Amino acid sequence: MGLELYLDLLSQPCRALYIFARSNNIPFEFKRVQLAKGQHKTEEFRKVNVLMKVPALRDGSFTLAESIAILLYLVQKFKTPDRWYPSDLQKRARVDEYLSWQHANIHAKGSKLFLTKVLLPLVTGQPLPPEKLEFVTEELNVALKQFEEKFLQDKPFIAGSEISLADLIALVELMQPVCAGYDLFEERPKLTEWRRRVEEAVGKQLFQEAHEEIMNIKNLTADQFAPEMMENFKQQLLKQ
Repeated sequence: MGLELYLDLLSQPCRALYIFARSNNIPFEFKRVQLAKGQHKTEEFRKVNVLMKVPALRDGSFTLAESIAILLYLVQKFKTPDRWYPSDLQKRARVDEYLSWQHANIHAKGSKLFLTKVLLPLVTGQPLPPEKLEFVTEELNVALKQFEEKFLQDKPFIAGSEISLADLIALVELMQPVCAGYDLFEERPKLTEWRRRVEEAVGKQLFQEAHEEIMNIKNLTADQFAPEMMENFKQQLLKQ
């Protein structure tokens, strides 16, 4: 049994894994897990990841959860180019610094805007309150300012002159609100140029391929969700 990656490309961490593996010619079997259909809640998938979340990895009898852990496993197992997770202590520390920060900031705020704009009206059947959208947009804008000032600064990439895991993870996260209709790159020339460099480094065609499904997210309808998943989403979103 070869390497298996359990992914749903609507998920940002799943897209990062997919792009990383493909751009580094890592052989893997793509096991699609549709979150909207509740396929991550099945007993079959629970054997792969007891946390019942994607992404997940199975490598023979070895299984692994959490996107960052999986990426680092692939870096070391397949000895990918040093730029992805530099051996230089300080460059690696810059990557680690961003990976530690992004969970509660870019990921959390970008995901919240995406869920608010796309899923909330879908599960409630009500128009999105403008004040709610304004609030979550401002939260994301604060994180974006911190990203530019603290992590990107005037460098081509987060860790310096070459792309790293930090850049790939950052960009797929930022694409989530973009795909929901908030063009956060507009009027941010530094971010726009950084995005261009990251896409070119991994391959624009591959990047677009990985984002094809999420780019069409506005066509999502309620009947594409399993009923129990729709109810779960509704309860989670109304708590926000």
